[in-house]
Amino acid sequence: MQKPARFLVLIESDGAMLARLFDAERRQLAEFDASSEEVVVMTSGLAPTNDATSKPWEAALAGHSESERQAARVYVLDV
Repeated sequence: MQKPARFLVLIESDGAMLARLFDAERRQLAEFDASSEEVVVMTSGLAPTNDATSKPWEAALAGHSESERQAARVYVLDV
């Protein structure tokens, strides 16, 4: 059984904004277009942080540049 999504990260990659879902251990569960309606629903009432450069995110976002990680928005989802 797949663990529930705990984090939603909106991050740019090659000029496109991606939405990436991660579980509590920061294992990626899904990736999709950040302009989708699902992102609006998931982030309603939530405030993002900009902590994608912190140590816990290093492995999960290893394919992204430092500037992409600095600009990323991290949402903690209600589970």
